[in-house]
Amino acid sequence: MARLEDMPKEQAAHIANLDCPTYGTQPWVAGPPLSQRRVALISTAGLHHRQDRPHTGLTPDYRVIPGDIAPQDLVMSHVSTNFDRTGFIQDFNLIFPLERLRELADQGLIAGVADFHYSFMGATDPRQMSGQAGEVARLLLKDQVNAVLLVPV
Repeated sequence: MARLEDMPKEQAAHIANLDCPTYGTQPWVAGPPLSQRRVALISTAGLHHRQDRPHTGLTPDYRVIPGDIAPQDLVMSHVSTNFDRTGFIQDFNLIFPLERLRELADQGLIAGVADFHYSFMGATDPRQMSGQAGEVARLLLKDQVNAVLLVPV
């Protein structure tokens, strides 16, 4: 994680002056116990399948990541001088814990893992993402997901 004092002054000033929205901490809906939940991942790491188009800039679009993706087929297109990709290169589960979810399902701690997961580009203003967030919500419902693990990067 980069520190503001280590960034160029213009960039540090821009980040320090960003308007940050506030969201409530209460869940929108109640749900079943964890052992009855089908779980999906949503990341802001700019992840995508190797054959999919990369994320570009701070656009609010998302990429669909198949639940059976192999680690070598998961690519990160999030590029920043302030972002260290070393952990992702060593173990993609650090920012996209798909194998950990599979283990939880195998142990019966969750009911199952979604067929599809989603990734947005980090640092995008969340207020620009409402349309895409609605699309992803509909896709999650279609996939019978009743729990989502948000993985901000």
